[in-house]
Amino acid sequence: MEKKERIDKILSMCGFGTRKDVKKIIKEGEVMVNGEVIKDAGYHVLPEVDEILVFGETLVFKRNIYIMLNKPKGVICATYDKKDKTVVDLLEGEYSHRNLFPVGRLDKDTEGLILLTDDGMLAHKLLSPKSKVFKEYYVEVEGYLTQEDILAFEKGIQLEDFKTQPAELTIIESNKVSKAKVKISEGKFHQIKRMFEALGKRVVYLKRTAIGALKLDSNLSQGEWRELTDEELKILRENVD
Repeated sequence: MEKKERIDKILSMCGFGTRKDVKKIIKEGEVMVNGEVIKDAGYHVLPEVDEILVFGETLVFKRNIYIMLNKPKGVICATYDKKDKTVVDLLEGEYSHRNLFPVGRLDKDTEGLILLTDDGMLAHKLLSPKSKVFKEYYVEVEGYLTQEDILAFEKGIQLEDFKTQPAELTIIESNKVSKAKVKISEGKFHQIKRMFEALGKRVVYLKRTAIGALKLDSNLSQGEWRELTDEELKILRENVD
């Protein structure tokens, strides 16, 4: 059953400004619902059903937003920070008015795929250990990688405070600075760096390339973002359903 909601809340969610901004727009007669001018900010609508026009343009309402972001180094995975720029700070336009948050985290100096949404249920499922959603990373480490390292990842590596779940290490190039892909189903603080450190190697570059079957769009430069396509959202949901 559809839920009726205040028109000012809906317009604010859709990026027309704060509640104060939106009330001014409504009071000035710039909002129509089903052909009728509405000047009451508390007027209740069915946003997925009613025809809502703002400044003469049809409003396209989205209950939830799903953003793919290519996080650059130096940006933290938080909704607010007094000192550092956050992934939410990188968003602009209508998205700055949504209560979006990052699903999981990447370390400050790690790049790559971050999902931002206001869908708490999906976020919970993606982060739940029961779902075992793998995250894939591209990594460069100081030191040669060997078959022994692959086996160590498969068995799980004992760290100071816990033993990691079995993970997958695929060597791309073994050299003084080796290149590899890593897939893990956990995401504890500095986990991949600590796993390699336990094997005597130091991570010099780390980038997340996938969450489950959702791949980072190679066309997104660092700091760029876009909404997920319907197909990408379907793929993401299939990982946890």
